[in-house]
Amino acid sequence: MEQYNDTVTEFILVGFTTNPVMQLVLLVIFLAVYALTVLGNSTLIVLICNDSRLHTPMYFFIGNLSFLDLGLSTVYTPKILVTCISEDKSISFSGCVAQFFFSAGLGYTECYLLAAMAYDRYVAISKPLLYSQAMSLKLCAFLVGVSYLGGLINSFIITKDTFALTFCNDNVIDDFFCDIPPLVKLSCGKKKSFQSVLFFLLTSNVIIPIVFILATYLFIIATILRIRSTQGRLKAFSTCSSHLISVTLYYGSILYIYARPRSSYSLDRDKIVSTFYTVVFPMLNPLIYSLRNKDVKEALSKLFK
Repeated sequence: MEQYNDTVTEFILVGFTTNPVMQLVLLVIFLAVYALTVLGNSTLIVLICNDSRLHTPMYFFIGNLSFLDLGLSTVYTPKILVTCISEDKSISFSGCVAQFFFSAGLGYTECYLLAAMAYDRYVAISKPLLYSQAMSLKLCAFLVGVSYLGGLINSFIITKDTFALTFCNDNVIDDFFCDIPPLVKLSCGKKKSFQSVLFFLLTSNVIIPIVFILATYLFIIATILRIRSTQGRLKAFSTCSSHLISVTLYYGSILYIYARPRSSYSLDRDKIVSTFYTVVFPMLNPLIYSLRNKDVKEALSKLFK
């Protein structure tokens, strides 16, 4: 990669603001969010591992989702905190590549995992009596393994093509991390093939999983409508409401950043949205899957006792 970018050895991360007071405020906010993210996701993973009542396919997926959120937040937040308190806003070229690769890998894996979780909810509602047999440990491990493999392969492709672009002297990234829009904006002599790769990855990692999730929920809704009792319908819907909230928040922010027309890009506005799915969303997931979940509450109470 360095043969294409021998004029750039490091990047400068502008972040959100250069105002010292606001930087201090942001430091406190991001530190608090990161602490809650680590505490919430770590606690959820421990509960799922230690409580036998949570040894089910649904919690197996939720545990992996917490692991991904913990990793995604760790890729971004420490560097954001350093940028807020240090006058040195630089990140080395290799550091930018590493951050980009791991963040893309974890993010793409989460896209696939959310699709697998939608299938899990469909089986739980349409075949409740055969749920344990249909969603066997072998199948769950396969779905999770494929999610990680797909995420890493696609991350390698987009990282290789992004950093093969030529960055001509300008190395100031108007963002708080190394992401596609600001890096493409810095590049000169952009390759047309890069847009094709980007479109392919957007389709395979976002559009196809979204279509699969929507189709799955159409079957779920059809199954719920066949339930005669109102209480039964509400109970069935509550089993997938947390997942539906996660899908809406995660895919909504990603589509806003990467699927808009180029003419509507605004880096200042995109910073706020990208902060949501990279920093805030990993903190919210444990709350989404625990506050409305009786089993998790009981496991947490048991742990404290």
